[in-house]
Amino acid sequence: MEFNFNFREIVTASMVLFAVIDIIGSIPIIISLRNKVGHIQSGKASVVSACIMVAFLFVGEEILNLIGIDVNSFAVAGSFIIFFLAIEMILGITLYRDDQPESASIVPIAFPLIAGAGTVTTLLSLRAEYYVENIIVAIIINVIFVYFVLKSSRRIEHILGKNGLNVIRKIFGVILLAIAVKLFTSNINQLF
Repeated sequence: MEFNFNFREIVTASMVLFAVIDIIGSIPIIISLRNKVGHIQSGKASVVSACIMVAFLFVGEEILNLIGIDVNSFAVAGSFIIFFLAIEMILGITLYRDDQPESASIVPIAFPLIAGAGTVTTLLSLRAEYYVENIIVAIIINVIFVYFVLKSSRRIEHILGKNGLNVIRKIFGVILLAIAVKLFTSNINQLF
């Protein structure tokens, strides 16, 4: 078995996942959940979200094949989702958001907050361009970061403040927008 580790792919995939997961932008939601229920199981939520992402990375393509959709078509569709997520981040608007969960457990934190629809769509879109082992390393890097953010969310909110969080969201929104355009242009050619 040959591994194709590539530092550039790992960094790019990590940045894409970081922007899509948007754990920094989710700190206000995490804080309000923590205030409602008292405690968030950071380790458990991180491990479950990693399992969901890795499982979807491997099984997602088979599910698509089962219903007759190729990865390039899914990547183009994923580029639209990433595009709209970026628009939300840049403009500070909400195009679509689920109702806020009533309890802070695995379900609202691990799924859909960390490993939600945007994340799994992005994973399949990344798979169309990058080697799987590089995406797995990117998932691990992001899950470790998510764990530390969940553990120290109050401290991060206090240090960055509301304006700092908004600036970070907008910067990653622009990065995400550029990635959506690249993903669209590189996969749309293979459909025709």
